[in-house]
Amino acid sequence: MSAVLDSPVLHTTRIFKSGNSLAVRIPREMVLPDMGMDAVIEVKGGAWVIRPVQKRTLAHVADKFKAFSPSFMAQGRAPQEQAARNWQV
Repeated sequence: MSAVLDSPVLHTTRIFKSGNSLAVRIPREMVLPDMGMDAVIEVKGGAWVIRPVQKRTLAHVADKFKAFSPSFMAQGRAPQEQAARNWQV
């Protein structure tokens, strides 16, 4: 995530029932500009820790492939045994 809050920000908020679940309102001041709508929540030492899910892109995937040497997989893959399949199903 590119934006980070500089100092701890404390706000009082409410936990409320939403359907069969509990929900918490996150104040606008605590929302980072590039934060999506998905989050991971876990319990650590009796505290709830809510972290935004990192957005994953394929923007740098070409760089990963460039890191392989030219001889990588030059001989191809070894033959793989495969179980017989019933294609009539």
